[in-house]
Amino acid sequence: MTDGRRAHDIRRLVRPHLLELPGYEPVEPVDVVAQRLGIPEDRIVKLDGNENPYGPSPKVAAALGAFGSYHLYPDPAQRRLRRAVGQYVGADPEQIVLGSGSDEMLDLAAQLFLSPGDTMVNAPPTFGMYDFLGAVYNARVVQAPRREDFGLDLPALEAVLRSGARLLYLAAPNNPTGNPLPREQLERLLRYDTAVVLDEAYAEFDGESAVDLVAQHDNLIVVRTFSKWAGLAGMRAGYAVLPPPLVDIVWKVKIPYNLSVASEQAILASLDDRETLKEHVRLITEERVRLSARLAQLPWLRPYPSTANFILCEVRGVPAVHVRDQLRKRGIMIRYFDTPSLRNCVRISIGKPEHSERLTDALREIGAGVAG
Repeated sequence: MTDGRRAHDIRRLVRPHLLELPGYEPVEPVDVVAQRLGIPEDRIVKLDGNENPYGPSPKVAAALGAFGSYHLYPDPAQRRLRRAVGQYVGADPEQIVLGSGSDEMLDLAAQLFLSPGDTMVNAPPTFGMYDFLGAVYNARVVQAPRREDFGLDLPALEAVLRSGARLLYLAAPNNPTGNPLPREQLERLLRYDTAVVLDEAYAEFDGESAVDLVAQHDNLIVVRTFSKWAGLAGMRAGYAVLPPPLVDIVWKVKIPYNLSVASEQAILASLDDRETLKEHVRLITEERVRLSARLAQLPWLRPYPSTANFILCEVRGVPAVHVRDQLRKRGIMIRYFDTPSLRNCVRISIGKPEHSERLTDALREIGAGVAG
């Protein structure tokens, strides 16, 4: 080569299964979408990422501005944070570990339990990160599809658990369907010799949590986040509540400085302003009810019940991708699904009332065009 570099087939050294990995498809940021559509950023209605439209507590910006030690590493033991989070969720701080979003905690569980060829159980349709992690760690991923109402198929799940599965991911409420997980079903699944990771990313909107069960079940890990209810999606702040036998192992495996000092300050400020954030949650849950009723008035949409900060809708008589694309032209971003377990559906994050107005006005326009 003319530049002096030697040509090596570096891909030959990559773990073979990663070469064909499909990857996880994230949502695009507002500035990229706005530039592509030729629309000002402030005209984009972003309802595709389940973000909090009210943003973080005002105390977060104040805390970040007042903090003067960005040049120093964070506390590797996360002492203040674990005390604050433990008080918030009612758990022993010694059983809490924080990381870069709940995604890191989900990945940490895969590191703990999955070797190549081990069985991981998934219950689609659900959060795509679970399948992604199973593929990254070269696990044998067994699918136990949900029922038509998106509830768990317990006999199918239990059959896989009895066969020696090492890890099961469950979301409560489930993403993207929005339905809750009955506590008695979780406890039934915890009887098996399988690690169960319960993803409670949307628990604050549902009002239910299984954190208290961690003290009773050594095979349960509860993962939570500040991305949704606290409006810190961009800060990447999540945590896990661990059973005591796993605590020492996790601290040995976890990267020491995995949470930035900025995220630390944002978490502490958020927990110091819970009343403001609870009000945001109240506004979102009220808007969820209002928007669901308005969507149900459109004969070609079927909104499913949700206890999260989004609504899944089946699109009837027209391709859901057409609806997604038509909304996109109007600067309104939603998520589209078309998989074996989720045919012709869209997921709509809950925004502010004015966002719902733009959305429903646009949907009526699209519906009129379809009918015409």
